[in-house]
Amino acid sequence: MKKKLWLIVCGLALFIAGYSIVQYLLFDARQAGFVQLKLMLSATLNSFWYVMLYIHIVFGVLALVIGPFTLSSKLREKNVKRHRILGNMYMVSILFGGLAGLYLALNATGGWVAQLGFALLSIGWLITMFQALVHIKKRNIQGHQKWMLRNYALTFAAVTLRIWLPLFTVLFGFDYFQYSYAVIAWLCWVPNFIVMEWYIQRKLHALMDNRHVTKTT
Repeated sequence: MKKKLWLIVCGLALFIAGYSIVQYLLFDARQAGFVQLKLMLSATLNSFWYVMLYIHIVFGVLALVIGPFTLSSKLREKNVKRHRILGNMYMVSILFGGLAGLYLALNATGGWVAQLGFALLSIGWLITMFQALVHIKKRNIQGHQKWMLRNYALTFAAVTLRIWLPLFTVLFGFDYFQYSYAVIAWLCWVPNFIVMEWYIQRKLHALMDNRHVTKTT
């Protein structure tokens, strides 16, 4: 990952992580704007829902912050042992955050469209993490890196979600929030995944071209 892009991703991740910690962990989650809005829309939130929310927030924040440091090739080359520790922490965070996210998705505001969108996000989060783990166990470093990039594109949905939310609120207001949220449930991660896949394929083609040039010279 290029330095400028890495710094932007890292900065946004830290900002959203800090915002989430303040809103959900330092203060009462029941007073958070998103939770209040769900309550206004006549949602019934039991104690188990709040437990799952806390698990999702805590482990989601960890994954969001740790992710960029696992993707940095320079940091990885400097200290492989540290990279492995961070990688293990990241994967555990995805496991707990993804399972909690799947439960929350089934109770998402916005009807079945939003629920399906967030459920597929959580499933994709878990599957890409599993694929990254399988490839590193086989010592397929290149395959592992590709799946980690795909996985973090989904982790970064935590950031893009909070970019789209205020934008849709300004454009369409609170009266149409359920419809907006149903769209955002897909918009927060599908473009991320498409852009990351384009980046991976572009990088792969560049590598193949370099190998071809090396062979012909």
